[in-house]
Amino acid sequence: MKDPNIEFGDIHWLMDILQNIDVGLVVLDRDYRIQLWNGFMESHSGISPQNAKEQVLFDLFDEIPRDWFMQKAEPVFQLKTRTFTIWEQRPYLFKFKNYRPITGRAAIMYQNTSMIPLESIDRSVDHICLIIYDVTDIAVNRNDVISANQSLRELHQYDHLTELYNRPHWEPKFADEFRRSQRNGRASALVLIDVDDFRLVNANYGHQAGDEVLRTLAGALRQTLRQTDHACRFTGETFAVMLVDTDAQQAVHFAERIRKDVETMSIIAPGHELSVTVSIGVAASQPAFDSPAQWQQAASKALNHAKEGGRNRTTLYQHHS
Repeated sequence: MKDPNIEFGDIHWLMDILQNIDVGLVVLDRDYRIQLWNGFMESHSGISPQNAKEQVLFDLFDEIPRDWFMQKAEPVFQLKTRTFTIWEQRPYLFKFKNYRPITGRAAIMYQNTSMIPLESIDRSVDHICLIIYDVTDIAVNRNDVISANQSLRELHQYDHLTELYNRPHWEPKFADEFRRSQRNGRASALVLIDVDDFRLVNANYGHQAGDEVLRTLAGALRQTLRQTDHACRFTGETFAVMLVDTDAQQAVHFAERIRKDVETMSIIAPGHELSVTVSIGVAASQPAFDSPAQWQQAASKALNHAKEGGRNRTTLYQHHS
């Protein structure tokens, strides 16, 4: 005959394991009232099992959306099937603070949650068990990887010296704007800005001075541009600016503002105070352009005309039929 004391001891051990296991265990009845609340849940919520018992889950934790949770739980009751929620879908079920020192960067505990049916002797399911896994370490590491990849993509998009777009990233945007302008007929303009006698700056003052000239001009451009405009370092000392919804007159006004600002600007380089000028070519979008490259060529022609005309001036491309 089996010793009933052994059975009682087994149950005692089992309850001890349930209370101390390093996952959350919650048992809910058909009315979503809490029937079991283990030590993990108590330590992270501050609610004792005695106070949690018979409480409706949604009354105790209003951050849990009732409709969403019931949509997950009802198939467990009715179909006796397990279901789960991962942190990528929903960061947490219970809004517990994260106290783990290794993942201290996370304010909340990321959680995966499993729901399993608990069958009675008659094989009906009147209770379900929630198993709450703390996956904060995994989530933080994954987010770190995503953030690092995003930073790497951004590094590939920008010129490291000027912090403007680099040309490979800018040109697809320019091509998109060309197609948009051709499609709807709305005006846009391309502005090419070139530092006059830049080689002399490098030769007379050194490459550090040349770099400072480019950084200063890029900073001036960023302060002038609208959010819809896009600028890049086009070549060594040439910047390209795509002005969206801007006609020829407005583009020339923008170019002249830049040119005059640069003309009066003092640039502080190591051991030197410099002044430079820029020549600017402007080409407004036109139906005659059959490709983005032709639009760029038009702006380049205008820029060359400005340089040949004496530098420190703006030239607008004029299309001749």
